[in-house]
Amino acid sequence: MVREIIIRHARQASQWSAIALGASIPVSTALDNFLIALTLAAWAFSGQVRATARITLINPVALLSVSLYLLLMIGIVYGDASRQEALSCLSKYADLLCIPVLIMIFRMEGIRARALYALAFSLVGIIILSYLIRFGLLPKLPFISGTVSSPTVLKLKLTHNLLVAFGAVLFLWLGYTSHNPRMRIFWYGFALLAVINVIFMVQGATGYLVLVALSLFAVWKYLGKRETVGTMLVISAVLVIGISIPSAFHERLNKIKMELQDWRADDKSTTSTGLRLEFYQNSLAIAARHPLTGVGTGGFPRAYAAQVAGTGKAETHNPHNEFLHLAVQVGVLGAILLVALFVFQWRLAARLPTPMYRGLARGLIITMVIGCMLNSFLLDHTEGLFYAWLTGLLYGGLQYDPHDKSSAPT
Repeated sequence: MVREIIIRHARQASQWSAIALGASIPVSTALDNFLIALTLAAWAFSGQVRATARITLINPVALLSVSLYLLLMIGIVYGDASRQEALSCLSKYADLLCIPVLIMIFRMEGIRARALYALAFSLVGIIILSYLIRFGLLPKLPFISGTVSSPTVLKLKLTHNLLVAFGAVLFLWLGYTSHNPRMRIFWYGFALLAVINVIFMVQGATGYLVLVALSLFAVWKYLGKRETVGTMLVISAVLVIGISIPSAFHERLNKIKMELQDWRADDKSTTSTGLRLEFYQNSLAIAARHPLTGVGTGGFPRAYAAQVAGTGKAETHNPHNEFLHLAVQVGVLGAILLVALFVFQWRLAARLPTPMYRGLARGLIITMVIGCMLNSFLLDHTEGLFYAWLTGLLYGGLQYDPHDKSSAPT
């Protein structure tokens, strides 16, 4: 009797802390870490550890995420990185281990729905604060990082744009699926505010690309269907983006063109685009010399420093590309596992229970592929946790019996 009570309360605690984590992701790293610890502790006493292990073995998403982390663990035992450097790097990928746990926790539809709303309303608050900062209506606070010219709230510009761009898609889906006319207007209105925020207020290349890619995918996927309200709103968002491109993108595109020319002409370019291309070029050279094992987990900074030693080129702690970062650290297999993880997520999205979950799952992959091509997203706390949490939530909707391997997705 006592054991059953402990298990029941532990399951409830793991569910509510996982829900709260969704609201915390756009807000606070410290709160994230507390809620992760609480979620894992409650899960450990929930009587679901063995079932989670079975899910890990039969669910490709869970299996590949754990496999990638295990490969990084193996990478600790070799390479030139110190033990502290290796463990510090490995800890940043620990969110991958949370994916099977979150898949287990989010198996109930009611829990998934509450979690999505927790994330959505948290993003609504971030957008409201961003507009207040932009129009000078919010007093200067020590924990607010934004300014009138760049009204981010609690995160860096890149992270803010990523979350708000994805939030625009989430708001559209919540509006489309709502049966309350007022809530439809509410969600559609905040979808438009999110688009404006990314395009005109907190400008950044990654956020632009994610928003454009998600909008184009939505039009390609749903244009021609009879869901007229949702479709027209998505098309309207794309048109707003298209109209804004000449004013918002023109200067940035010209700058990138000039930086590309500068990089070709000058081998020691210090422009943003030139440095990225330089990082990619040198990282590929390192990966080519260590294709099977890489240089070891956490070994990228030292390997890159050795690569550019005596050239006068800038050093970096990561190549701003997750695929290259993994290839350099643990060999080409690391990059292959990440690609396989994204591919399986895309394919399994077709088996999720509702059109909203299917659309959000594929939108998440589009977001992560773009992010991992332009940055080391899994290395960053908020981006990595956002991916792990939303993956667990969405793929918790795969309906199969964890005790029956014959029901596993293939």
